[in-house]
Amino acid sequence: MAKKKTIEIPIEGKRKLIDPSDINFSIASQCKLLGLERSTFYYEPGKESDFNLLIMAAIDRIYTEHSYYGKRRMSVELRKQGLDVGKEFARSLMIKMGLEANYPKPNLSIPNHKHKIYPYILRGVKIVRPNQVWSTDITYIPVENGFFYLTAVVDWFSRYILSWRLSNTLDGLFCREALLEALENFGIPEIFNTDQGCQFTAMEFIEILLKRGIKISMDGRGRALDNVWIERVWRTVKYEDIYLKDYANGLEVHKGLSKYFPFYNNERPHSSLQYQSPVNVYRGTVSLLI
Repeated sequence: MAKKKTIEIPIEGKRKLIDPSDINFSIASQCKLLGLERSTFYYEPGKESDFNLLIMAAIDRIYTEHSYYGKRRMSVELRKQGLDVGKEFARSLMIKMGLEANYPKPNLSIPNHKHKIYPYILRGVKIVRPNQVWSTDITYIPVENGFFYLTAVVDWFSRYILSWRLSNTLDGLFCREALLEALENFGIPEIFNTDQGCQFTAMEFIEILLKRGIKISMDGRGRALDNVWIERVWRTVKYEDIYLKDYANGLEVHKGLSKYFPFYNNERPHSSLQYQSPVNVYRGTVSLLI
C-alpha cells in the first residue's frame, strides 16, 4: 500500500484558516490546533503615518548606534539628516517606539510598579560556562508600512540565540513563548536576567522560572550595561540583516530571520568568542581562553 503524502500548509495558508470572530475557539486555541505560533498570526504591522514611520526608522538607526541619545540629541541628529523634527516630536515618537529618552537603553518593556522587582545579582560574577546565565530583551523592527517587536533568549557565555519570536504588540505572550521554547530545547539555566519591563515582571513569566528553580536577576534602572550582551545581539542583527534587507512585512521578517539566526549561531565568527561560532562554544566543541 502506497504511503499517504503529508501536505505541509505554509504559514500564510494557516493564517487564512484562522477566524478571529469564532466565539467557540480563541485565536490561541485555533493557532494551537493548526500548529501555528500564536504570535505568528499577528503579522500585520503596527500602524503609523508614512511620515512618522520614516522618522521612526531613522530614530531606530540612530538609537542602535547611540543608545544614550535623548530627545534633544535625537532631534539634532535627525536635523543633520535633513529631517525637520523638533525635540518634543522626537520625544513623542520615541515613546511610541518604547524608547525612553532619559534612560540609557531602549526601554521597550515598560515597568508595572505593582509587579515584584528582583535585584541584579550578576555584578562581579564571572561567566565561564554555557547555561550559567540566559538573558532576554525586546527590540523594535521597522518594516515598509509599520513595525514589529522582536524578542530573543540568549546564552551569555556563548552568545547562542536559543529562541526568538516576533509580535506586533507588546503583550507578554510572545516573550513567554520564546522562554518556554528555549527551556524545552536547551534545558535549565542557573540564572535568568531581564530588564524590569512588565512582560518580564508579570507573574505568568516569573512563575515559569520559579517552578524550575531558576534564579532571577533584573537590570538596575539606568544601568544600560547590565544586559549588554543582548544589546550587542540586537545591534548585530540590525546591521547585518534588518537594515540591509529592508523587509516589507512581517512574513518577510520571519523568513529572513529564520535564515539569519542559524547563520549567526552556526557559521558567523564572533570576535568576542575568539572568532568561534556560538554553537561550537555552547556545545563545548572549542575551548575559550578565559
